[in-house]
Amino acid sequence: MKIAGYDIDLEEAAKIINKKNYKKVSLQIPDGLKIHFTKFVEFLEEKTKADVLISADPCFGACDQGCFELKSLGVDFVIQLGHEPLNNSKKTSLPILFINAKSDLDLSKVVEKAIPLLKDKKIGLVSTAQHAHKLDEIKKLLENKNIEVFIGKGDNRTSQAGQILGCNFSSANAIAKDVDLFLFIGSGNFHPLGLMLTTKKKVIACDPYTNEVRSKELEDLKDTVLRQRYGAIARSKNVRVYAILVGTKSGQQRIDLAFKIKEKLSSKEKKSFIFTINNFTPSVIQSFLGVDCFISTACPRIAIDDYMQYKVPIITPIELDILLGFKKWEDYSFDEITS
Repeated sequence: MKIAGYDIDLEEAAKIINKKNYKKVSLQIPDGLKIHFTKFVEFLEEKTKADVLISADPCFGACDQGCFELKSLGVDFVIQLGHEPLNNSKKTSLPILFINAKSDLDLSKVVEKAIPLLKDKKIGLVSTAQHAHKLDEIKKLLENKNIEVFIGKGDNRTSQAGQILGCNFSSANAIAKDVDLFLFIGSGNFHPLGLMLTTKKKVIACDPYTNEVRSKELEDLKDTVLRQRYGAIARSKNVRVYAILVGTKSGQQRIDLAFKIKEKLSSKEKKSFIFTINNFTPSVIQSFLGVDCFISTACPRIAIDDYMQYKVPIITPIELDILLGFKKWEDYSFDEITS
């Protein structure tokens, strides 16, 4: 099924539904594809006899499943569009099928624009799930221009070579020592930002949707974010009570890390409590009066992307180590969730 520049294999979902005789299906759609929800539902209703429930909750990644709650509604199968599975996440209470939205955009035009910035450099090539299937094609294009290209294999949280997640840059880390800079293909700032903070390498971003090539803007963004993170750490010194936040979404459940953090705080005579939470919002978190600092062990975007929304500072586990003196600011790195 081709829609909005993506190839989405709903035919596979229909085959599974009919073979397993599933009666009630939950369809989870990322924000960028929700505008097309009627076409997805109409296709499944035409090809199967199942009732389709559309999840209105956010669907930022493979972590957003909500299978336990759906099971209580009688749902017997979950379809999530636009993401690859987290191969090391825990078994869910419902069978779930991940269907990637593979972009069919021509990537060569925007990559050609970046070539003057890549000459005489060793390049690490990375992308999100939507474009990762075309990285070998781009590698050949660049090699024909006498540019040396590396594509790394990530850990078990990634499904494709060269694929990066907002919380995992293992495919980039695997080749970081071999390259001079990274070429990121995709949209948005968070992935290239995390890539820079993790690998300590320059990043050039090629956006196939806007046909823009960005580099200087990303460096400026990195500097701004680092100033914000330094400020968050500074604001978290000498506080009375810390709250350690554990995400309950699949793939974010770092409960062991939460208890290690609690031990570290206790060793510095700091008081802390462990909270579990599914959907992070400033209003929910800040309703616990008396907490002076939050430490998020869930998705790294919560502390960084939403920084300005929180009145109380929210920091990552690595930032806490800097705060407590276990690490130096020079050791700052992006908080990753790895297998």
